Amino acid sequence: MKCALVTGASRGIGRAIAVQLAKDEKLYILINYSSNVSAAEETLRIVKEAGSDGEIIKFNVEKSAEVNEAITNWRTNNPDKEITVLVNNAGITKDNLFPWVTEEDWDAVMNVSVKGMYNCTQAVIQKMLRSRYGRIINVASLSGLKGVPGQTNYSAAKGAMIAATKSLSQEIAKRNITVNAVAPGFISSDMTSELNEEELKRLVPANRFGKVEEVAYLVSFLASERASYITGEVININGGIYS
Repeated sequence: MKCALVTGASRGIGRAIAVQLAKDEKLYILINYSSNVSAAEETLRIVKEAGSDGEIIKFNVEKSAEVNEAITNWRTNNPDKEITVLVNNAGITKDNLFPWVTEEDWDAVMNVSVKGMYNCTQAVIQKMLRSRYGRIINVASLSGLKGVPGQTNYSAAKGAMIAATKSLSQEIAKRNITVNAVAPGFISSDMTSELNEEELKRLVPANRFGKVEEVAYLVSFLASERASYITGEVININGGIYS
């Protein structure tokens, strides 16, 4: 059975991606979470309502030992299942102007996005290589392309994800494994709930924030057979703010 692992899938964009993959691709969804078990269970409920199945899987993407133990145990208990799609979605923000960004805040943001991407991709890539099939989708950000004041740490993390996407895609394309990134702009979600949407939407040619479902539609397409000749790409989804 083909499965998709979506990191940080308990809320926001991650939840929307998990649900869309269930709807479109009928994949068995592994819903990763770190602390909010009730939110992860709610994602699982919606996935089942969408006509698919899945389970929640707890690990902190920053910690390689946790990631490897969780994936190894899951494989042992599910020999008939295979992770064919990985969505590296987990991310956090610790916004501040650079002179006031602490080392702890720098490391936290980098570790979740960049180290998390490394840990989770390492945990699944050997199987993908042997199977000669896989879809890896990294959720980056507009910040990683144009840079955003007050987000030097977040911009650096997402920029690193973008660079890694381009390099890894070239290494493994011959094995029928695609690696792409999506770069959302302003999306209405938990992460942007404290922003002044009415003011900021004026910066967007589309004159609105995006919806988490709109990001999920794009990720679902990239995970599908229809996107088999697309790899190494960074696809903007930002209402025209950076075109």
